[in-house]
Parts: sequence; C-alpha cells; structure tokens
Amino acid sequence: MPLLPTFLLALALVAPATAQETQTLLHLLDYIGVDYPEAIADGKVKNEDEYREMLEFTQQVNERLQGLPEHPDKAALLADAQGLARLVKDKADPSAIAEGAGKLRWAIVSAYRLRLAPRAPPDLTRGKALYAQHCAACHGAEGQGDGPAAKGLDPAPSNFHDLERMAQRSAYGLYNTITLGVDGTSMASFRQLSEDDRWALAFFVSVMGVLGERVSEGERLWKSGEAVAAFPDLGNVAMLSTSEVVARYGDKAARVQDYLRAHPEVIQPSPIELARRKLAEAREAYARGERLAAHDAAIEGYLEGFELAETSLANIDPTLMRETEREMFDLRAAIERGEPAVAFAERVERVDALLAAAQEKLRAGGLSAATAFTTSLIILLREGLEAILVLAAVIAFVAKTGRRDALPWVHAGWIAALLCGILTWALASFVVEISGANRELTEGVTALLAAAMLLYVGYWLHGKAYAAAWTRFIREQVGQALARRTLWAMAAVSFLAVYREMFEIVLFYQALWVQVGETGRAPVLGGAAAAAVALGAIGFALFRYSVRLPLGPFFGATSALLALLAVVFTGHGIAALQEAGVFRASRLDFEPMPLLGLYPSVEALLAQLFALALVGLGFWTARRNAMVPAT
Repeated sequence: MPLLPTFLLALALVAPATAQETQTLLHLLDYIGVDYPEAIADGKVKNEDEYREMLEFTQQVNERLQGLPEHPDKAALLADAQGLARLVKDKADPSAIAEGAGKLRWAIVSAYRLRLAPRAPPDLTRGKALYAQHCAACHGAEGQGDGPAAKGLDPAPSNFHDLERMAQRSAYGLYNTITLGVDGTSMASFRQLSEDDRWALAFFVSVMGVLGERVSEGERLWKSGEAVAAFPDLGNVAMLSTSEVVARYGDKAARVQDYLRAHPEVIQPSPIELARRKLAEAREAYARGERLAAHDAAIEGYLEGFELAETSLANIDPTLMRETEREMFDLRAAIERGEPAVAFAERVERVDALLAAAQEKLRAGGLSAATAFTTSLIILLREGLEAILVLAAVIAFVAKTGRRDALPWVHAGWIAALLCGILTWALASFVVEISGANRELTEGVTALLAAAMLLYVGYWLHGKAYAAAWTRFIREQVGQALARRTLWAMAAVSFLAVYREMFEIVLFYQALWVQVGETGRAPVLGGAAAAAVALGAIGFALFRYSVRLPLGPFFGATSALLALLAVVFTGHGIAALQEAGVFRASRLDFEPMPLLGLYPSVEALLAQLFALALVGLGFWTARRNAMVPAT
C-alpha cells in the first residue's frame, strides 16, 4: 500500500516516547523494503510520487534515529541509515534496498531490546471476527482488496492474496500498520483495539492468502521436528517475513512458519519469554498500586520462567545468568519495600534488558546437541549428588554394622521416592499443572523435613563413635532388629533425600524436553544416562571406601557428613520458601553456592547457623552420653 508524504508529517507529531519512536522507525523501514519496487525498476524511476516517498522515508529514518536515546550502537545505526539513504538516492536494485532496510531494522531491535512478538498466542477466531467487522468493507471478504467500499479509493486497499508482496511483510509489520494506520489514505489507525486484538487481526491477515496445502505441509514438517530451532517461541513467527525465513532457514522453514501463523497456539512461550511477560504484568500492576498482584507476577516470572532456563543459560553465559538472577531477586525486594513506581518501572526495564540479552544468547547459542547433553548431565548430577551422599552414608552404616534387617527399609525409602517422582511427572504432564510457587513450596518443606531427619540420624550415629557406646549398642542389639524408630528414621531420610531431588529433576527435565524439541531429545537422554552412570560410580566409591574405615572414624565421618547435609538442606529449604514468597528475603551481596546450600539471604544464613548450633549441641550431648561406661 503506497504511503503519502502527509503520513510522514503526521508521524513527526507523535510523542517522543522511545517505544513509539522505535515502532514508527520499524514501520518506515518495513515499508521501504516492501514498497521500493513500486518506485524503481532496472535503475530507473517507475513512479515519481513513490520515489519521492522513498527519499522522504529514508530522511525520516535518519532524523528519528538521531532522536533515540544514546546507545553504544547508535553511531553504527546512523551509518547504516545513511547508507540506506544513499542506495535509495542512487536508485539501487530493490533487493539491495530490502536487504539494507531489513539489516537496519534488526539492528535497531537488537540495540534497543524491543519485544516484537505477542504476549500470548493470538486467537485467529477472534481475528476473523475483527476482520469481518473492521476490514472486509475495503479489503473484501476474502482479502483480495475488492470490498464494496474499495471503489474509487486511491491507493487501492491491499490484496492479501498477492503472495509475492505478502512474502515481504512480517506479522509485526501488519500489526504496525493496524496500530498506526496510514495517514492520508483510507487505512485508519485501530489503536482503539487492544494489543491482543491487533495481534489476532495481524496473524489472521498474514495467512489469508496462504494455500491450505502449504499450511498442511508446514504442520507435517513441524511435527517431524523440522525448523524447531528456528521457532523456539513466537518471536520469529511474528518478526520475520516469509522472505527472511527463506533466506535464513530455507523453504521448509517458511512452510513451517505458514503453519505456525495459522496455529500459533501450538507454540508454548519459552521460559525467558514467559519471564518477560510476567515482569511486564508486574510493572503494570505496580503502576496501578496493586502491589500484591505485582509481587505474584514477579515471583511467577522467576519460578515459571527464568529459573527453568538458568541451567541452559549458565552453560552459555554464567555471568549473565547470575546477574539476571540477582536483579530478579532485588525486583521482588523492591516491591516488598514499596519502591516508588517510577523507580520500579526503571528497575523492570533493566531486568527486561537482561532477559532480552539472555533470550538472544539462548537463541544464538541455541540448544545444540552439545548444550542439550551438557544441560541434561548437569541437572541430574547436581540434583542427584546430595541424595547419593545420604544414601551412601546410610547404606554403608548398615553394611558396617551387619544389620541387614535395616536394608529393606532404606531401599523402600528411595524406591518409594522414585515412584513418587514418576507419579509427579505423570501428574504434571497429564493431569494438573504444578506451579512454580507450589514447586518451591514442596521443595522447601521437603528439604527442611530432610534436614530434621538428618540431624536426628547424625546425632544417633555420632553417639556410636565412641567405644563405650559402641559396646553397649552391640550388646543391646545382638540378635535383635534395630529399634523401630531408628528404622523409620532411615526410611524417612532415604525417601526425603531422594524425593526432594526427584521433584526438581522431573520439572527441570520437563522444561528442557520442550526446549530441545524432537531433534534434541537423544542428547538429553544421553546426558541423563551419563549422569546416572557417574552418580552410580560416585555412590559405589563412597560405599566401598567408607566401609573400610575403622568403626570410630567411620561413625564420626558419617555423622559429620549427615550433619553437613542437614545444614545444606536447611539452606535449600529456606531459599525455596523465600522464592515461593512464603516470607521475605533480605539479600546479601555474594554469589550463591547451591552445593553448600549457601544463598545470599540473611534468613537462610541464620537458619543454617541455628542448624549448626543444633549439630554442636547434639554432638556434645551424644559424646557426653557415650562416655558413660558400659555395665
């Protein structure tokens, strides 16, 4: 649809907000790339009016770029804009103009961290109804530009079945046209529609002229795993034109895009994209004075979004992962202390910029086979190591004392935990959605219960490290089963230690499974298998060498290990409950060390100090009781 110079004059009066300015810039660049062939052909002017518009557009792009906030890339952006203007002035080939306009558009998107995708999958049924209500009169019921109100309109309404032209338009370009309109033409602004409605209309229009066979072919390719990496979320579906998809990913990916435009609901938002949406909701709620809603959205953004991508991001850029995690923590704290709305909005922008950078890192690095394998390996190793340490200590004790009657209890505990983990996976996959807050609440409570049981068993074992106590224990237990209370304690420790890790493993692997798509699942399984072998080797080594220790050192080392793990689990539990929003967190300035259960929180450290005090008191009491001579 040709634009008139009056449109550019109207745009000059738009408020200078960065979001509006960048949206207008992208709109101009989109039309330069699409409409330039109407002005120039074979190096000659084809339409004088269109050519003057192209010169005006490129001038406006330069002027508007200069008005954007300062940025390290701004000088390069201006240079590219001036280069594009020279190409237009020199009547360059349309392909060069399209390439230059597209390059500049993406450079602006990257520099200013723009979100050019819908917040949720657009509803094309809603889009169809909106089209019939607002667009069919001009564009025609079938979108061929032949509606009853189209007669005499100059320029004529767009024909959405012109596939060559539509291949140059992204869904975002259509969204921009719907939002801004085209001044001086019959194309009015539909800013009165909600953002979701405008996206629904844009997506519906983008596939009006696409043949059903292309959509069906795209569905087949998508379900076979084709182009999954190209469309990890709605970003590329909305931002890239068909021509750009072909240039970047090939013809098959373009057919997949046809399918995803027609059925955007099949794409689930990536964890980072979900985090960004929730932070936007938090900012809007906070501006309305709804602090509780803002807090809930911020927690959901972290637990349902960023946390699920932490391991993948840590493999690519650990510094960015830690900085983003820290800033999201501070964001929640800012809500709790009632930070002014303007300062909070600025804080959200900073966090969103970090999330956008993380999103780009994950897209650029992708979840390659190596990344998927490594991520899978680390998840299982990290979560399984603590459980292996507990099981190895308890099983080694049973073997050392010859009390094989306790083995069924220990094995029953961890087998029950595995079964419950599988049940958790089934429930989370097919029955109910386990929210991030409920996940952290379950992890927190389980970790604290495990810490309590470890303190008890550690205290019990420490009392056997002394000769007098060991003699008394042997005399009392020969020919008898261990005390029922002790057996239940061992089973409980075995269950809690394993289930806490299984619960987290199931949910992290669920997220990873979706992220990698069909083609990346073999590396995920390979990483899990390698981690299982490594954990088995670690457990075997711990068991083999611990049973060779003399009785006194064995009991002392085992009780110390369980006490240390109790302190670690205490840190995990408090941190998880804080992430679930159960109580406030006072952050300290140091990097978290999850393997030690150390988190930058005053409350978590105080809880660990309390656990250490209980360890010290328990061990002192056990030692004093153990020194009582056997009679």
